[in-house]
Amino acid sequence: MSSERATGGLRLDIVGAGPAYTNRPGASGAAYLVRDASTAVLLDLGQGSFPRLAGLLDPGTLDAILISHLHPDHFIDLVPLRHYLRWGPKHPRRVRVLGPAGLGERLDALNAEPGFIAAALDIEPLELGLTRVGSIAVDVAHVTHSAESCGFRLSIGNGPGIVYSGDCGRAADLDPLIRPGDDLLCEVSFGPGPVPSDAAHLDGPAVAALARRTGVCRVLLTHLLMGFDEGETVESVRRDFGGPVAFVQPGDHFTI
Repeated sequence: MSSERATGGLRLDIVGAGPAYTNRPGASGAAYLVRDASTAVLLDLGQGSFPRLAGLLDPGTLDAILISHLHPDHFIDLVPLRHYLRWGPKHPRRVRVLGPAGLGERLDALNAEPGFIAAALDIEPLELGLTRVGSIAVDVAHVTHSAESCGFRLSIGNGPGIVYSGDCGRAADLDPLIRPGDDLLCEVSFGPGPVPSDAAHLDGPAVAALARRTGVCRVLLTHLLMGFDEGETVESVRRDFGGPVAFVQPGDHFTI
């Protein structure tokens, strides 16, 4: 197990990058670890991502987990985390979780046990605007997807940040979060497009237009649905955005 934290700026580790369903071997649900020398924040914790998280750091040392919305592919591995904190090494321990209203109740209902999740996780309501987790500034904005969905910008000092879209059906919702020079970690569920009219997600052309108009430094694509080609999706972004574009995979890491 590595306990490495970034020595300067921010480090982004891709813990999981999959959507709700996939045929990609080794894929797991959304989970992105952002840390500096003193603070570690996890963005989402979807299905199957806990084992890789536990290989990157002791999950009990996380300063906070931010849950973008209440779809299971973004939060369901809070269950194994709860068990680890309750019964694993150095137990019992607790971790702070900021999420949409009703997160705790959903997990309790899943296990048919009132108070199940509160045994190890301190769940707080996710509020819009600027907050801090240790040394990391976190800006939270509403995005169009489910009833209560959010995107995040994480940064330290006045340096560039990382903006995470969560699941988002309207790219313009992310504009207020992005500052020129930021990295954009963005869902691209429907590949090169188009997005069906009844699906609140993004495609490559929408991500490209967002990146171009906001002046991001780099686009990191994630959450591609089964059946769409990565290469075609990357090209659909590059046609309208001149900066670096790449898909993220579990095990990748980036410095911000």
